[in-house]
Amino acid sequence: MSAAPEPPQRPSVRVTVAQLQVSDDHTANRQVVEDAFRTAARTRADVLVLPEYASGFDPRGVGAEHAEPLDGPFVTMLRDRARATGVAVLAGTTLPGDGGDARAVNAVVAVDGTGALVGVYRKVHLYDAFGHKESDRLVPGPVDAPPLVLDIGGLTFGVLTCYDLRFPESARRLVDAGAQVLVVPAAWASGELKAMHWRTLAVARAIENTAAVVAVGQAGKGVTGRSLVVAPDGVVGLEMDEKPQVRTVDLDGAALLRVREQNPSLANRRYTVVPVA
Repeated sequence: MSAAPEPPQRPSVRVTVAQLQVSDDHTANRQVVEDAFRTAARTRADVLVLPEYASGFDPRGVGAEHAEPLDGPFVTMLRDRARATGVAVLAGTTLPGDGGDARAVNAVVAVDGTGALVGVYRKVHLYDAFGHKESDRLVPGPVDAPPLVLDIGGLTFGVLTCYDLRFPESARRLVDAGAQVLVVPAAWASGELKAMHWRTLAVARAIENTAAVVAVGQAGKGVTGRSLVVAPDGVVGLEMDEKPQVRTVDLDGAALLRVREQNPSLANRRYTVVPVA
């Protein structure tokens, strides 16, 4: 009598979390990102996640003065490094506005391990809160754009950005599109209660969606840092302080499936999420 076949192994995906300090010097920022790629390659990561505005940042506000096109130096460097190392990358950047608008676009680009640009997410919820006014400098992304989801190492990653984390429907829309891992590049502004909000919201998005959350913040002046990786059951497996650092963790696909079997809240839901016209 032959032995029963073993169940298929669920994927484990290795993620390098790069909590970088980003300046207004684009050349220097590219060098910092190249160092992060070297770390990701050395640890045999499948994907490198960079913060929001990784190409150039000013804590007073980012606009057209920091915008580069998709064929500009920053994204070209990402594609070259991904191709050379085999490490996919999700990175915040700033793009020129469309249609002659003087404002820029806050975006996250997705590059696969072959160096192909496979997606762009344009931030929907601009940070017009807590005394900030991103909409003075930036154009929001279209609310009805298809969610940015992509397969990396057998898990489906979905992308949102910074202030989007405060809107649970943004994360749920990604999960409805198949996301098992929610990636949140951010330059989360510092201030009273802000670090607590960041951590609490990341954990909540994980629990309510039974999804892993990879929340990657910037370090430095005016921002919170404190990147974290949260399991689908809400357990925080990696948490950084305010200083720049690069760490690598494994996401366990089998554990994700177990959580969803034990807590079938996605199957039990009675409402859907649709974009506001």
